Amino acid sequence: MNLDAALQTFLVESRELLENMESSLLQTEQQAADAETINAIFRAAHTIKGSAGLFGLDAIVKFTHVVESVLDKVRNNEIQLDSDLASIFLESCDQISALVGNVEAGSEITDPALEAKGAALIDRLNVYLGVAPAAAAVAVVKPTQAAVVVAVPQGAVAETDNWHISLRFGPDVLRNGMDPLAFMRYLQTIGQIVAISTLTETLPALAEMDPESCYLGFEISFKSAADKAAIEGVFEFVREDARIHILPPRSRIVEYVELIRALPEEEMRLGEILIECGTLSAQELKEGLNAQTALADEVTVALGTILVENGSVQRAVVEAAVEKQQQVKDAKVKQQRLIRIDADKLDTLINLIGELVIAGAGINLLALRSGSAELIEAGENIGQFIEEVRDSALSLRMVQIGETFSRFQRVVRDVSKELNKDIALIISGAETELDKTVVEKIGDPLMHLVRNSMDHGIEPAAVRQQRGKPLQGTIQLNAFHDSGSIVIEVSDDGGGLNKEKILAKAIEKGIVSPSQTLTDQEIFKLIFAAGFSTADQVTNLSGRGVGMDVVRQNIEALRGSVGIESEMGVGTTMSIRLPLTLAIIDGFLVQVCQSAFVIPLDLVVECIELSDSDREHEVLRNYINLRGEVLPYVRLRDLFELEDSDCDKRKDKRENIVVLQYAGTRVGIVVDQLLGEFQTVIKPLGKIFSHIRGIGGSTILGSGEVALIIDVAGLIEQVQAREPQPLQLANE
Repeated sequence: MNLDAALQTFLVESRELLENMESSLLQTEQQAADAETINAIFRAAHTIKGSAGLFGLDAIVKFTHVVESVLDKVRNNEIQLDSDLASIFLESCDQISALVGNVEAGSEITDPALEAKGAALIDRLNVYLGVAPAAAAVAVVKPTQAAVVVAVPQGAVAETDNWHISLRFGPDVLRNGMDPLAFMRYLQTIGQIVAISTLTETLPALAEMDPESCYLGFEISFKSAADKAAIEGVFEFVREDARIHILPPRSRIVEYVELIRALPEEEMRLGEILIECGTLSAQELKEGLNAQTALADEVTVALGTILVENGSVQRAVVEAAVEKQQQVKDAKVKQQRLIRIDADKLDTLINLIGELVIAGAGINLLALRSGSAELIEAGENIGQFIEEVRDSALSLRMVQIGETFSRFQRVVRDVSKELNKDIALIISGAETELDKTVVEKIGDPLMHLVRNSMDHGIEPAAVRQQRGKPLQGTIQLNAFHDSGSIVIEVSDDGGGLNKEKILAKAIEKGIVSPSQTLTDQEIFKLIFAAGFSTADQVTNLSGRGVGMDVVRQNIEALRGSVGIESEMGVGTTMSIRLPLTLAIIDGFLVQVCQSAFVIPLDLVVECIELSDSDREHEVLRNYINLRGEVLPYVRLRDLFELEDSDCDKRKDKRENIVVLQYAGTRVGIVVDQLLGEFQTVIKPLGKIFSHIRGIGGSTILGSGEVALIIDVAGLIEQVQAREPQPLQLANE
């Protein structure tokens, strides 16, 4: 076995389990936790502890064991999972994550601060276990244990006269001098073991088995007149090294349902599940199977239906067992359908396909020059297959943004407590997909925007009450596709942006001059200037003018743009518009003079000819009447100051306007020639060209020549900056 590969798998799975734990814990703060949620949190902690033990990661095992012990008490309804305990569990998730991070970095656990934090958390958790803390002398508050109902409780009960004992022995039982079978023998002195099922789901492969470790568990149906205290006394000496659940005769059905849900995630037949949870005996199962066999010739009847009709087991318990079967089956199918792929291998595949796209374009060009119809047709067929391969490969890198959004639940929770504000996070569009690379790089900008909205946007409760707003503020994260791009919105129902205050601060800092006339959008975008802040005081979250300029830079580095809509007293919406992928796109190839440019095809609405009359009036205006709508336009030749003798020769020749739509706005660009659609492999420009606006990258044509890719958002901003008055763009 490759231990390095296995350790990497452990690290990846631990991160996923910790994310699931955190998500479930946050859910319990918003609504009452159900048994399935508690079990999911417990299973995650148990899996991390067990896997860490395989690699000898004692620090993780030691800490997670305490967390697991408290979760076990929560699962058994001995402790209530309130907000305080949920906060401790969330901090414990952070501690486990830090310990896993140390393992990932290949370092030993030697950080004193990390060890001290872990010790403090263990002390806080030990309070719920009734153990005196070691780090500091604090009062031990023992949780009140839920009373055990021995008499028949109100509500539905399981019709069984036997006790059910569920045992899970710890791995150190044998090392501590305990013999599991000795407890079975002693148990028979106070009653009769009617049925016993041995659980082996934790048994490792033979080569990995430690003869000194115990891997077994037992489900026991026990008939006795003894009370619960006497049965518990049998296991007094092994209590610290085992998980023990004892259900009295005729217990509530809900207790058996919870026991079924806590069974191992392995395939079992319906009868096996019912026997293990103690509601069915082996004899009753045999009779039910015989009855099913007898009816097989006439009609097919489910075993569960027969057992319910015979009165052997309650319908609710059978339904829970069937649900458990389906849950295990679905998990197995899902696991079989998924495969982990190294991200570097995927990137290599995308790069190779990019080169294939360029080679395919070269073949098509040679085919056109040859004039051979057969060769042209073959080139087109190859191009279609390359396009399908390209789309399939790119889809492998597409991931849902919901996972990124979910991480902000914890951020909103922690920051709202720090700010002493009641803030809720609403997520929509979580199923929206975009490139994995984009998802990874958009996390930090989103973090800045969310924290900024909470600090500057959402007002304190007293102010909201004066304004007639709900005391609880709201942050919304939304994602959707629009014109070949993905739009991510961060909205709040706070006080909105104060235009006068922003403009005054910008004039004070010399960012704009007092004589300048700015639109609302231009004023709002001043907050992205370096060092700009309107905060009256510096806090731990903001006020230093560092962050929003970084947000803009990071978004623009992804060939995206950010827009702002705000209304005083109502709220603010930050809209981030990003390309779906950073690798390969469909483009529209145009030529100006001797230079070729590629425009993202998704942004192209239509192409029209620039008429002679429009050309004559060009000195007075830079717009045309497009079917009753004002369409502003700009010449790429003038914008990029292209100088070529051929340009002068083409002045009286035909020119075309490519109509583009971006973020609900339409604008036209004048070009010399329309060369058609073109699969574009995006090559980033070097740092020396990073200051150029309106260009988003480059690509290689089939002829080997380089074409520049138009950044439409940057192009519009550049045009607006050159105009003496802001360019009035036509809206739909």
